[in-house]
Amino acid sequence: MDTVSAIRLTGLRKTFGSTVAVDGIDLSIADGEFFAMLGPSGSGKTTVLRMIAGFERPTAGRVELAGADVTRAVPFERDVTTVFQDYALFPHLSVRDNVEYGLAVRGVKRAERRKRADEALASVRMDGFAERRPTQLSGGQRQRVALARALVVKPRVLLLDEPLGALDLKLREQMQVELKQLQRDAGITFVFVTHDQEEALTMSDRIAVFHHGRIAQTGTPAEIYQQPQTEFVAGFVGTSTVLTGHAARELLGRDGRFMVRPERIRLSTEPGRPSGTIAEVVYLGATTRYLIDLDTGARVTASEPNTSGNAAHRRGERVLVSISPNDVVPLEGSSDA
Repeated sequence: MDTVSAIRLTGLRKTFGSTVAVDGIDLSIADGEFFAMLGPSGSGKTTVLRMIAGFERPTAGRVELAGADVTRAVPFERDVTTVFQDYALFPHLSVRDNVEYGLAVRGVKRAERRKRADEALASVRMDGFAERRPTQLSGGQRQRVALARALVVKPRVLLLDEPLGALDLKLREQMQVELKQLQRDAGITFVFVTHDQEEALTMSDRIAVFHHGRIAQTGTPAEIYQQPQTEFVAGFVGTSTVLTGHAARELLGRDGRFMVRPERIRLSTEPGRPSGTIAEVVYLGATTRYLIDLDTGARVTASEPNTSGNAAHRRGERVLVSISPNDVVPLEGSSDA
């Protein structure tokens, strides 16, 4: 017997006047899955999230939650909660009252509200801040309160619309780990919208990459990174080089259109016919990225770990570029695809 998906979208479409924001989305998200919707601004991912939440009504198609058709249901009739980038906390209420708010709307008695709110705050390590106001908290603390307020009502699905976007890099990286652990502990479905490919790769069980209102590819982080199905996915998720024409024949010995990741390209200064010249050296701490202008006229990007603490090659150095045929991915339009 097939298990019922937490979310199922069928033929989902949304237009705003003559603008097509979402163009025929079919998607199934499993119960308890951490699912990311990844894409650039205007790709349709946030509009899809808003249709799942009930804030936007589809022009066409169907939204199901736990097997029930909720396409025409209003937001409060859906077993979902949304966390927004700006957190939307009430500044005049204490942290505890903010967390209790959803329970109060649902008619939960005061003693039970307080008990559940305190448990939710403890789950996000904010139990010592119950009496403070949101204005007395840091950005990371406000984000934890927003999560506690969402989790306290025990939704089947938690929707997160770029909730880490306002945080600085260090705190964002910390919250990525904490959010994933929180999802495991809560055991509910998280649907996470982001334009940050590193966030999606770090946190998700699966990713849908959005492009022009459609899903370009769905898969695990490893599948999306290692086996992109289109040139857009290859370029948007991580750094990549696309080899075609003379460059593909020179480096791979075959015609077609191929993607290769920087860490799969080998550089050597050993005797032999060099392939090109290092145009730029970008030091990134643990790794160094090299931009190499090939003699064929193409440019490739390679990266190497800084095992000795310093970059191994210099700008202007002539290098031999080698790529294993097993490390390239044929793209659409390639004779190998």
